[in-house]
Amino acid sequence: MTKIIIDTDPGIDDAMAIFYAASAPDIELLGLTAIFGNVTVETATRNALRLLEAAGLDVPVAKGADAPLAMPPFKPSAHVHGEEGFGDIPAETPKGQAVAESAAEFLVRMARDHKGELVLCPIGPLTNVALAMQLDPEFASNVDRIVLMGGSYKEGGNITPYAEANIYHDPHAAEVVFASGAKIEMVGLDVTHRILCSKEDFATMAAAAPHLGGMLQDMSHFYLKFYESFGMTEGCSLHDPAAVIACTHPHLFTPENVPLTVVTEGEHIGETVLADDSRADTQVLMAVQSAEVKALFLDRICALS
Repeated sequence: MTKIIIDTDPGIDDAMAIFYAASAPDIELLGLTAIFGNVTVETATRNALRLLEAAGLDVPVAKGADAPLAMPPFKPSAHVHGEEGFGDIPAETPKGQAVAESAAEFLVRMARDHKGELVLCPIGPLTNVALAMQLDPEFASNVDRIVLMGGSYKEGGNITPYAEANIYHDPHAAEVVFASGAKIEMVGLDVTHRILCSKEDFATMAAAAPHLGGMLQDMSHFYLKFYESFGMTEGCSLHDPAAVIACTHPHLFTPENVPLTVVTEGEHIGETVLADDSRADTQVLMAVQSAEVKALFLDRICALS
């Protein structure tokens, strides 16, 4: 069993990733930490609690940062994920509440309690992770790995020509993380653009698992329309699920070890590029067995009750 915390800004593909983690027999989900990004941090916290309750999971949620480290707050991407984060599904108040600790405090404590075992999977901006590193200088060495969804090495950006959205939304935090010496695996656009989930795939999940698969299908209508608006008619990318799958199935990906830094100003802000200092390499995933990753995702979602 791989012990995982997902740092998340749910978000439709975040919901896909969290439901995958709920279905995976090889994952022990220790908690969720919420971050701004696709939605505000308040909505992200609410949505994280909603997803866990829908999946029948009793794990803690910690509320995180509401703005980047050094940049002003920005408007969430409602045109991608909807005003409430789940496409056309309306807001709903969960029964549970977030823990009293901040996300950074929760991450620091859990990394100490599970030293050398915890895999942190951030699938939003990296602000909470950077704050944890600033709070505890040993955090980077306490975690086993940081498997993050974000960045791009050779693929180009998806929010600017140069930058992937999660890195762009807090480049200063991303630079803290990449420079930290932690063992980092970057699941970026170089691989996530190769794994697509179609309208038919969502219908398959809904038929096999009417509760959670049906919830994903209800979310997907809005999300697929966004992809179709710029010519992607084959489906949506499995960005966030790919990162969670990489935590437990690294053999389905091909890495390249390179030292990365993040551009923090100018036209190229948010771009992940080769560093010219002595920092540790990042494992950048550059190829993927896309059919196998997609099949694993679909099989596990379809097995949910």
